[in-house]
Amino acid sequence: MAYRMITTSFVVTLVLLSTICDAQLSSTFYDTTCPDALTTIRTAIRTAVSKERRMAASLIRLHFHDCFVQGCDASILLNDSTTIESEKTALPNLNSVRGFQVIDNAKSQVEKVCPGVVSCADIVAVAARDASFAVSLQFALHA
Repeated sequence: MAYRMITTSFVVTLVLLSTICDAQLSSTFYDTTCPDALTTIRTAIRTAVSKERRMAASLIRLHFHDCFVQGCDASILLNDSTTIESEKTALPNLNSVRGFQVIDNAKSQVEKVCPGVVSCADIVAVAARDASFAVSLQFALHA
């Protein structure tokens, strides 16, 4: 009897938590607040990848390293200061993670279109997606 009650409680808790934890980036999130955001990011990423094809892998790796430590919050973009030791210069990321300048460029382009609307975390996520697509598109065209 106790086993059945514990199992039922566990299943109910799991179901309730699964509905709370369903946050994800939506491709229509900025449609009303900044309609040109995704196009602006895509253009910046495709330009960078067309100049250096390896940049696609670098942007995907940057996104992975950002998400690996305490979630996808763009904290990997922060520089060292007197109050924090940055993930950017942490030993595992030092001379390993690249693409910061591409993200900075994409962010500055987005800020020109709609300042203060699009988060850096979203730019890193969209950049990884667009980098992957840009390389697959180049591969399809050259195959």
